[in-house]
Amino acid sequence: MSVIRQMVMALALATASGGTALAATCSNSGGGYETWKSEIAAEAAAQGVGAKGIQALMATSYSKETIAADRNQKSFKYTIDKFMQVRGADTIVKQGRGHKAKNSKLFNALESQYGVPAGVLVAIHGMETAFGSYMGSTNIVAAISTLTYDCRRSAFFRPHMMAALVLVDRGSITANSTGAKHGEWGHTQFLPGNALKYGVDGDGNGKVDLNNRTDALASTANYLRKKGWKPGQGYQKGQPNYAVLNEWNAASVYQEAIAIMGARIDN
Repeated sequence: MSVIRQMVMALALATASGGTALAATCSNSGGGYETWKSEIAAEAAAQGVGAKGIQALMATSYSKETIAADRNQKSFKYTIDKFMQVRGADTIVKQGRGHKAKNSKLFNALESQYGVPAGVLVAIHGMETAFGSYMGSTNIVAAISTLTYDCRRSAFFRPHMMAALVLVDRGSITANSTGAKHGEWGHTQFLPGNALKYGVDGDGNGKVDLNNRTDALASTANYLRKKGWKPGQGYQKGQPNYAVLNEWNAASVYQEAIAIMGARIDN
C-alpha cells in the first residue's frame, strides 16, 4: 500500500471515529507550506478527496510565481481606454470576427442552447488566452494550493483547491496539468471550482476538457446562463445582462471591456 493511500485511509478512519484534525492555518510566507500541506490534506480527506487528489497536493511546491502575480495586479486600476489599449482590444476584435465567421455553426448552436451571443464568448476567449494561444504554464494544483495557503484570500481559494483535487481524482486534470498563475484552466481560464460546477461536454465525447475549445466555450456559455444571463437581452451598461459579466470577472474595467469588444465583434 502506498504512503499516500495509507494517509488517506488513516485520515478517513480518524474522522469516522470522531477524531478531528487541526484546521490548516494560512501564512504570508512560504516557510510553513510543507507542514500546511499535511494539515490541509486531512481536511481534504475528510471531505472525500481520494488518493490521487491527495497525492497531487502533497507533490506541490510553494509557487513563488503565483504569489508574485497575485501581488502585482495593476491593469485593473487602469481607465477603460488604457485597459483596452494594454489588452490589445483592436487585435482581439479583428481576430475575433474571424473566429466567429470561421466557427459560425458552433456559435449559433451555443447561442441557441444558452442564449449567450458569439461576441461575448469570443471576447472572453480573446481576453483570457488570445484564443487559446497561451493557456499558462503554471502547475494548476500548486497555484491554487499556494493561494489557499496564502492569507490574502485563503477563504476564497480553498473551495477551488478542493475542487482541483476532485478534478484530479476524476481524471479531468492531472497532478502535472498547467494553467494560469492563479490556477485557472483552459481556453477561457476557469477556476477549478467553476470548472467542476459549470463545465460541460461541448463536443459530446463523454469528457469535460477545458483545454478543448468547444468544451471551454460551451462551459463559458453555461456558466453565464446559470449566473442569470437572459437570452435576447442586451449586455451593455444599463442593460439586463451587463451585471452578469460581473460574475465572470469582478473588475469593472474588465466587464466593460468584454461588453465593448463583444458588441464590436457581433456588429
